[in-house]
Amino acid sequence: MGKYVARIVEVADHGIKLEPGEGTTVPDKPTEVNLLGMAVALALGAAGYRHHTEQRDPELQTLDALLAGDAVMPWKPAEPGAPAYLVCELNDGRPTCEVRPSAQ
Repeated sequence: MGKYVARIVEVADHGIKLEPGEGTTVPDKPTEVNLLGMAVALALGAAGYRHHTEQRDPELQTLDALLAGDAVMPWKPAEPGAPAYLVCELNDGRPTCEVRPSAQ
């Protein structure tokens, strides 16, 4: 079905931003966006990311904006400064994601 790959960029004192790679599939249907958003949150949590103290602005920080690379979300990495990529397989049904040190 496709793949969603994004570099995780730290934004000082605000959280992280996803920078989708070239050729990445960004879903546009609400159900697919929600499923990918949940898979992203699970992968970030499994990789040790935690919520930043700054609260999310629900008007600007939407799942659509996060996946498109247009919003900073209040998450902070377990190891600041370590290069990280989010790699998701967009399967029929539930996408699977993981945080990796490279886009491969």
